[in-house]
Amino acid sequence: MLSPDNNSPSFVALPIGSTAIVYCENQFGEQDGKTANGLVRHSEKYEILSVIDSSRAGLDAGEFLDGTPSGIPILTGLPEAIAHAGRVPDYLICGVAPADGLLSAAQRVVLLEGIARGMHVINGLHEFLADDAEFSAAAELAGVTITDVRRPKPARDLHLFSGRIFDVTCPRIAVLGTDGAIGKRTTATLVVQALNAYGIRAVLVGTGQTTLIQGGKYGVALDALVPQFCSGEVEHQVVAAFEGEAPDVIVVEGQGALSHPAYLTSGHILRGSRPVAVIVQHAPKRTMLGDFPMMPMPTVASEIALIEAFADTTVIGVTINHERMEPDEIGVAITEHQSELGLPVTDPLTRPASELVDMVLRALPHLAKRPVPIAE
Repeated sequence: MLSPDNNSPSFVALPIGSTAIVYCENQFGEQDGKTANGLVRHSEKYEILSVIDSSRAGLDAGEFLDGTPSGIPILTGLPEAIAHAGRVPDYLICGVAPADGLLSAAQRVVLLEGIARGMHVINGLHEFLADDAEFSAAAELAGVTITDVRRPKPARDLHLFSGRIFDVTCPRIAVLGTDGAIGKRTTATLVVQALNAYGIRAVLVGTGQTTLIQGGKYGVALDALVPQFCSGEVEHQVVAAFEGEAPDVIVVEGQGALSHPAYLTSGHILRGSRPVAVIVQHAPKRTMLGDFPMMPMPTVASEIALIEAFADTTVIGVTINHERMEPDEIGVAITEHQSELGLPVTDPLTRPASELVDMVLRALPHLAKRPVPIAE
């Protein structure tokens, strides 16, 4: 049974509450756990009560990810997570995001158990569970909904590139990267938060399923669309954000990498949003692409050259993903990349948010002329 979020009929209403357990067995903190990772770091739509991952049970999810306790425990399984909540939570969110977008047999069992216990399921995979006979029957029996976040709208409701992007007068900044699952969404979110805290009205346009699950107001799961509509849907969401929010700047989440052999949606993001500026996210310790170990990682310099050759834009800075790096190595990587590239470089998770603001204002100084609101 589909939920109303899928623009399809449903005889079951979604709950008023927003409590959720995130299922991420054996993947929390890893590349294929990026949906769960993102929900622990930021969620506007759901109150995350716990994460299920027996391999990391007993730890605090925020402390495990970023060294800062979040109060969200990592637990062994669904029965323990429900017991911890004190009642059956409203939602079970599938927090795994494998490259093929499919569920394993063991993962199916857990999600079906959640349905049987009366939890609505939020699914961000390419595999649409509402179309699965076993899942749809289980949801019907339990009186719950399945929301397939990546399910695209009907083709008649999709948008081709129209040129309306030329009516968007505020600058767009795209956060691209050198690989998939490298932190582009996290950095884009932090850039938006930092700019808003400074007094510059910034709005995020998401392009992946995790941003939509987090509660992003503007966005589309770009990799689920027929390519013909990709740049047009990005354009449509940017225009909607511009008209709906009147922002000073729009930040667009990247996907994959322009150089990536499998994930090509960066091209549609560049064409559809036509950003004046790009921030590139890079993980210096990665030597091979995350899900494609037969392919070496590109250098930041080569990715910058490719982006600036492909689109009429300028890379204004680099953000470091510090995976597998010791604290002292982060500073070294920042210094080395600044020296090599002649651009501002920071780690958005370990360095002050002001460095992200400085990176933007160095490239777009006119934004600094706007008066900063005085807190009452």
